[in-house]
Amino acid sequence: MLTTNPFDDDKLREECGIFGVSGATGAAALTALGLHALQHRGQEAAGITSFDGALFHTHRAMGHVAGNFDRDDVIRGLPGEVACGHVRYSTTGETALRNVQPLYADLSTGGFAIAHNGNISNAMKLRRELVRRGSIFQSTSDTETIIHLVATSNYRTLLDRFIDALKQVEGAYSLIVMTPEGMIACRDPLGIRPLVMGRLDGSVIFASETVALDVCGATFERAVEPGELVIVQGTEIRSIHPFQSVSPRPCIFEWVYFSRPDSIAGDQSVYSVRKEIGAQLAIETPVDADLVIPVPDSGVPAAIGYAQQSGIPFELGIIRSHYVGRTFIQPGDKVRHLGVKLKHNANRALIQGKRIILVDDSIVRGTTSLKIVQMMREAGAAEVHMRIASPPTRHSCFYGVDTPERAKLLAAKLDLGGMTDFIHADSLSFVSIEGLYKALNAARGDTPSYCDACFTGDYPTTLTDHDESAPVDQFQLLAERVA
Repeated sequence: MLTTNPFDDDKLREECGIFGVSGATGAAALTALGLHALQHRGQEAAGITSFDGALFHTHRAMGHVAGNFDRDDVIRGLPGEVACGHVRYSTTGETALRNVQPLYADLSTGGFAIAHNGNISNAMKLRRELVRRGSIFQSTSDTETIIHLVATSNYRTLLDRFIDALKQVEGAYSLIVMTPEGMIACRDPLGIRPLVMGRLDGSVIFASETVALDVCGATFERAVEPGELVIVQGTEIRSIHPFQSVSPRPCIFEWVYFSRPDSIAGDQSVYSVRKEIGAQLAIETPVDADLVIPVPDSGVPAAIGYAQQSGIPFELGIIRSHYVGRTFIQPGDKVRHLGVKLKHNANRALIQGKRIILVDDSIVRGTTSLKIVQMMREAGAAEVHMRIASPPTRHSCFYGVDTPERAKLLAAKLDLGGMTDFIHADSLSFVSIEGLYKALNAARGDTPSYCDACFTGDYPTTLTDHDESAPVDQFQLLAERVA
């Protein structure tokens, strides 16, 4: 089986997208619309939970939002003026319906639904402790750990129990929680994962990105602050900051690749930042060439910036098909090798005889870059130069991004010359970490403004599960409670 969906490209895979609304008629339908706009953040599964004032209702399914939540019968089965939703790509836990969010549990305080974007980096340790104390887990998701911490907390009110639970976890999280008392939205104290708040006709909306507010016709109000809990009851909100204040470290890769270019992140246009990264790349790594060509679609803004800064014409030398299915069944290796052309094909008449600069957002394993360089050569390119709009990815992410183990990262194995040889390019260059920060109007001082650990190895939190042992088989934990 050959995967041909862009979701399965040789890219860092974003973790999840979350959306919540309180105080809106037809909240589930609005949530489905918001999830459509966040589909790029997770294409494995989707779910919505609603609350009608008495009962919680949930529908979860494998696959995309379209086909699962564009049916009248599904939306009618999710009544109420409060709802939250989730699109998932698994970074922890198996690919199975039991791990699809929002997760729901009946606690002593009533129903509790949670949607999570991020990764709890001490979830395995916490889970082992909870299982030994009698907790019975129903999923292999790190998110369920939060539910059990809330359920077993000794505090009296649900809000205090929730805060108590969050103070025990480490890592990255943006959360939307639904209870009979109302909705809670929060970010971890470092603000690693994004979350924004908006308004629509008096209703309160939360989303991973501003583009989801745009699609719903909502007005962007502000970002949820790092370490902030926003409590919503109906359309009334209040805010608390129960954690010790620390310098924020939002994930820098949101601007490089994860967020949609039409989103606003950290008060900056993602599209404009990506263009500026391309301009910095042209300043730092000029090359004499005839054309600047983006690797679609994520390389387009940076390629435009590179072309404008360098004065070299921008052209679409690679045409991407938007109509390729998720998988393609093939009879042998020859067709598998040709499969990349199902979604990317060279614009041969433009490329032939030209010296070209390919601009992409990142290199992970290097396999896609190798295929695209080869495609350009087969189309007759005289020279192929690769320019990457991020520094070399040398370290794994433990904050909700599915990064290959470090041994599989090309930049962790090879120096620049080795990587250039591997992808068979005439030259290869990456934007510097200083250039990346400059594009964001920031400087990387003693305390960086962003989490850039995938480039630098400077992790902003402890990594308990990673540091204590080799990777743990999550199903081993299930066996422990039975033994």
